[in-house]
Amino acid sequence: MDIKNNVVLVPGASRPVGRAIAVKFAQEGAHLVLPVFSDWPESAMEMEKTFSLSGYNFLIDSCDLRIAADVAGLVSKIEKKYGALHYVINNIERGGMPIVHGSYDQEHNRDQWDRELNTTLKAKWNIFHYSLPLLKKSGHGAVTNISSIAALTGRSGPASLLFSDGYSAANRGIASFTKTWSREAAPGIRVNEVMLGLIQNRHGEDTRGWSLMLESQQQSLINHTLLKRTGTPQEVADLVYFITVKATYLTGSTVRCDGGYCLGGESVLPMPTGDV
Repeated sequence: MDIKNNVVLVPGASRPVGRAIAVKFAQEGAHLVLPVFSDWPESAMEMEKTFSLSGYNFLIDSCDLRIAADVAGLVSKIEKKYGALHYVINNIERGGMPIVHGSYDQEHNRDQWDRELNTTLKAKWNIFHYSLPLLKKSGHGAVTNISSIAALTGRSGPASLLFSDGYSAANRGIASFTKTWSREAAPGIRVNEVMLGLIQNRHGEDTRGWSLMLESQQQSLINHTLLKRTGTPQEVADLVYFITVKATYLTGSTVRCDGGYCLGGESVLPMPTGDV
């Protein structure tokens, strides 16, 4: 499908995974809408410079996606500038790694639980709710929710160091959203979910949490992953693009992109000779 001049909303594009997704769509000729917040100002500035030099067509808007009025205003700006919205990559989250932040009981974590739930879950609802009328009006499109395997593992096993209770619970809720929204948006708009495992720059290498772990703790995470490595932002971007644009008969589905982490930890024993 040719998506040249289609409009795609990509939150979180100032960070590596969101950036790779945005670049993938831009390289196919899409117009990008990139909401940014105050969390990563240096990354947002660098993103804007890089995208400008690359010649991508994009709109950057300062927006707190947890606030309904901000999201409604963002969608209004999209309609005014482009007249349409075709794809939403619902890539917005916040999770405190236990190895970095420690217990919720600590004073610096006073607001962490609310931050994890509001950013990972409520912001996604705001984006879908206020985007859906324009998506339907635009005639075709899709929403892809980005979630984490924390929804399945919780704070257990080697990932106990990475996934907090609030973040895990919030990601569990995304699956419910995906199913409900696929019914609500059908037949014109498809809604699916990509559930991420250990990705470089996102619960993998080049994160503060990964750097704080002992080498043996890092290796435990790798050993628990069937493919014996972490994934890359580009691998995520390729999958998200396929599901969003190419998989035109897929809706209401969750696809795990975790290298087999959720299947790891259990080996298949050799077939017994039997006692016949």
